[in-house]
Amino acid sequence: MFVFYSELSKHLTKKRFAPQDIVYNRRNRYICPVDNYLDNDIKFVAGVGEVRAKLLNHELNIRTVGDLLSHYPFRYIDRTRIYPIADITEAAGLSYIQIRARITGINPIGSGRSRRFIAYAQDTTGEAELVWFQGIKWIEKRIEVGREYIIFGRPTFYRGLLQLAHPELETVEQALSRKAESGMQGIYPSTEKITNSFGTKGFFQIICNAWAIARNHIHDPLPESLRRQYGLMPLHEAYRNIHFPQSAENLRQAQYRLKFDELLGVQLNIQQRRTERLSKNNGFLFPRVGDIFTSFYNNRLPFPLTGAQKRVIKEIRQDTVTGFQMNRLLQGDVGSGKTLVALMSMLLAVDNGFQACMMAPTEILARQHFATFTRLLDGTEVKTAILTGASKARERREALEGIASGKVQLLIGTHALIEDRVQFSNLGFVVIDEQHRFGVEQRARLWTKNAQPPHILVMTATPIPRTLAMTLYGDLDVSVIDELPPGRRPIKTVHYTDAARLRLFGFMRQEIAKGRQVYVVYPLIKESETMDYKDLTDGYEAISRDFPLPDYITAICHGKMKPADKEESMRQFKSGEAHIMVATSVIEVGVDVPNATVMVIESAERFGLSQLHQLRGRVGRGGEQSYCILMSGEKLSKESRARLQAMCETNDGFRLAELDLKLRGAGDINGTQQSGMAFDLKIANPTLDVQILTVTREAATEILTADRTLSQPENRGLEALRRRYSSREEIDFSRIS
Repeated sequence: MFVFYSELSKHLTKKRFAPQDIVYNRRNRYICPVDNYLDNDIKFVAGVGEVRAKLLNHELNIRTVGDLLSHYPFRYIDRTRIYPIADITEAAGLSYIQIRARITGINPIGSGRSRRFIAYAQDTTGEAELVWFQGIKWIEKRIEVGREYIIFGRPTFYRGLLQLAHPELETVEQALSRKAESGMQGIYPSTEKITNSFGTKGFFQIICNAWAIARNHIHDPLPESLRRQYGLMPLHEAYRNIHFPQSAENLRQAQYRLKFDELLGVQLNIQQRRTERLSKNNGFLFPRVGDIFTSFYNNRLPFPLTGAQKRVIKEIRQDTVTGFQMNRLLQGDVGSGKTLVALMSMLLAVDNGFQACMMAPTEILARQHFATFTRLLDGTEVKTAILTGASKARERREALEGIASGKVQLLIGTHALIEDRVQFSNLGFVVIDEQHRFGVEQRARLWTKNAQPPHILVMTATPIPRTLAMTLYGDLDVSVIDELPPGRRPIKTVHYTDAARLRLFGFMRQEIAKGRQVYVVYPLIKESETMDYKDLTDGYEAISRDFPLPDYITAICHGKMKPADKEESMRQFKSGEAHIMVATSVIEVGVDVPNATVMVIESAERFGLSQLHQLRGRVGRGGEQSYCILMSGEKLSKESRARLQAMCETNDGFRLAELDLKLRGAGDINGTQQSGMAFDLKIANPTLDVQILTVTREAATEILTADRTLSQPENRGLEALRRRYSSREEIDFSRIS
């Protein structure tokens, strides 16, 4: 008799099913109701059911058979290998082992919740303990003293003795009679709840059951001609060999094919959007270099442009005469002259009858830009205004009225620029400074300020992983200022632990004696119960003791201070009255004190690479040699140590961003996520799989050149693959860097 799920009863009574549609387990037979077998609910897989299906969905976001088959092993264990117990040592560092041993005794211990069950196993080389804390009644009935078993589990050691907690057991007879799909068993990403519910072997078994359902019903999205061209394994073979590898070479080919599919889906999506965007010819034209730009270049430059600055301005100029909308990243270290390039690009817009705006992440930085622009443009006909959340009523009113009427050509501001009441007369050029400090939606809202999207220039000293990934994918044009203005010296960066604090204080005194100034930055304002990091409050007290008045004056600055107090502290430091500035990362941007030569970052392991690089950029702004000192505790994670080492080795923002990409992931290129792997990629890594990424980009370009809409019959599978990675957002975030 067939046993059906109740919610399918009406469907099942009307449809006849072939034998291959029936999935068997020990008790019941379940029918797969969906024609596309990969879309079947996971609950119909033998060994899952309603309760476990909900658990898989909640813990691993696995809802369908396809989701399960796309949950790939992260490594493999050779289940054909039997280890002698004597060879299994702590020094060997084995994650999982398999032994063939005889049970020599059992020992139930305790009662109730503290109960555990111990079995003693022995082979010809040594002995081990097997321990169970759950399922004790079940194991007591099934384990036999004197019988030989194949035992599989994770090795641990207690007082030098090998232990395996909750190992998998099979009698030797069962193991010999079992026909395995492969000698290599996959180990899958999991959670504690999944492991407790299924166990390693149980999870592998439901993979086997799902494969039994779907293996004869997997549709390959790639045309056969494309598979031949790139030497790709068929998809059903790739699925088989990723879960049940027949050989190391077959596993390599399976991994390549599945990575190819993921990255091709991404490329088809991005390249199609790029093609559509460029085909619309919807970019503002800036055909002329007018009097404003020319006069500024000839008469008002504060210093001669470097070769890199000239090159970038030329690239931006070329973008604005193509008729296509510009989407360009300008990368350069702090002090390399990005702001001057941005201003001159904005003047190109003004010369052609358009308005331009610059959005900065903080009030301090916005007002610094406004002061710079006002000084450089003093005496010209260019009208500049500022708008921030703290703008006074009159300042706000004049800015809003000026940009709405067109009287104001350049507007500088903070997040206030994206408010609905900010309406431009004819916005043609947008600059976003320190773009890593804004969310994607915030940057995108500037696009809606015009019926036709303006040209976009985003600037950063360290590209965030999301933006760098867009660069890798080819949907973002990049300009690099790789020269510092004359007289600038590279900052020397060193990493010290707390043991070197006296040495640090001595160095600070030496620099102050030379007439220099010092920043000391903390990750926290006050001590935290949950985070063991240095805090500003204790740090300020310690520095005040070691650098007492009247010889040393210490200022303090953090985000919770009143604006007037913060402004006074900054004034003291900028004027040179204060020798030391104790602060949080509030000074990350917008602070320009050329006389400051030392940046001390406490608990540097707490900061990301982008923040560390930005903080380091607060020094080195004058002609003197500057230093960045990264302080940390003795114990560091592998990732933290890699970040600090990278900071000491390079001042190159792009190299740091590449490392950040490897450590954090690429971010969601089509959506709004800024870290974590792009597009929920299951197996491909755009940083490590650059060669496949390059091949799929070329393949996507070739495919779309022949069939831009992927409407030809042989490309239906490719269109489905593209849709899998397309954005569901109302705004096309793939166009926003």
